[in-house]
Amino acid sequence: MDSQHRPSPDSEQQTTSRKHRRGIGGIGWAIIGAVFFGSLLAIGILPRLSQKSELQAAVKEASTVPSVNVIAPRRATGATKLELPGSVVAQNQTTIYARSTGYLRRWYADIGDRVRAGQLLAEIDSPDTDQQVLQAKAEVVQAQANVSQTRANLAKSVSDLKQARANLLIARQSWERWQVLVKQGAVPQQDADTKYATYQANLASVEAAQNTINSDSANIKAAQANAYASQANFQRNTVLQSYKKVTAPFAGVITARNVNTGVLISAGNGNTSSSTSNTNTSNSSLYTIAAYDNLKVNVSVPQSLSQSLQTGQTAQITVKELPQRVFTGKVVRTSNAIDPTTRTLLTQLEVHNSDATLRPGMYANVRFAINRTNPPFVVPDSALVVNAGGTQVATVTKDHTVHYQKVAVGRDYGTEVEITSGLTGNESLIATPTVDETEGLRVQPVAEKK
Repeated sequence: MDSQHRPSPDSEQQTTSRKHRRGIGGIGWAIIGAVFFGSLLAIGILPRLSQKSELQAAVKEASTVPSVNVIAPRRATGATKLELPGSVVAQNQTTIYARSTGYLRRWYADIGDRVRAGQLLAEIDSPDTDQQVLQAKAEVVQAQANVSQTRANLAKSVSDLKQARANLLIARQSWERWQVLVKQGAVPQQDADTKYATYQANLASVEAAQNTINSDSANIKAAQANAYASQANFQRNTVLQSYKKVTAPFAGVITARNVNTGVLISAGNGNTSSSTSNTNTSNSSLYTIAAYDNLKVNVSVPQSLSQSLQTGQTAQITVKELPQRVFTGKVVRTSNAIDPTTRTLLTQLEVHNSDATLRPGMYANVRFAINRTNPPFVVPDSALVVNAGGTQVATVTKDHTVHYQKVAVGRDYGTEVEITSGLTGNESLIATPTVDETEGLRVQPVAEKK
């Protein structure tokens, strides 16, 4: 029985061989499985590792390149309102000076009084001028009497000339008759010579009378010239005497009075007493008068908008003290020249002021409605950089580098400003540049959210 169940040597070898093959097959399958799973892991992990590496590189790069908010300049509207400060001045204003020397007898107008043209403002007591007028008048009378005397002398000379010519005619005829008698032997030659001498004497008398007439004619011209000079001097002094009465040159309002009764006034320059002081002050003016019916408003318009204003254009004028009133002004003239100091154009508007509501010297706001054919760009004021290089904006170029562009600034709206030159409209501007954004710095632009 034991011999039946004991395996044979051959069967044992086969069994051992099968076991060996089974062992080898398990190891192979294990190796194949390991390689397979390793490949799967490699396929899944390597891209992730690559992405992680790229992400880390991007994060590193992002950490070294700063990000900046950028904006684009926008074009301003064509129609805009321009509000500028203005100064109200009188259409016609003048200072009145004395033309006559003397003491102020009386004044009739004070500050704030409305006066008409030719109205008496003050009187000056000038005895010297009165005496000069009397003297000039006497000289005129004397000169006229001299003219009359020379004319009488001329008339007498003419009469003498006529008499001398008549005597000459008689003497000549007598001499001629005596010559005939001498030839006939009726009279001696001596008597004929006497008649000839008488003739020569009358001839000399005629010449003397003619010379007297010529002299009297010259005297008349001189006397008439002297009379004209005396008359002119009299008229001059009469005009100076009329200056004793100071009158208003035009209708208006007295804005200053610099005289008091009894003060010594000098023509053109002298000491007058101020109406607000008890002491004498060196002031040659008597009054200041201004016309209020029409006023002018002077406005300085920036150079960038000077071409937008035209003569005849209207504007609204307001003053702080009259909030309910809006006055209409019309541009009447400009200086046609830009002030090199302020770069502005002096513009003058005319305003009707029949009720005298506006007063010279007032500060006014002038509002123009302007249509611009080429409106400028508008950027936030935070985008501007002002340094030694002037006014600039920081732009981001296509290769993401910082470049500072010089610009010219126009109107300032508070939070925004106009850029009149230096931009094309296609730039990317750094919204708020800092000292860290230097020229040529590489940055990462980020569009600012509106």
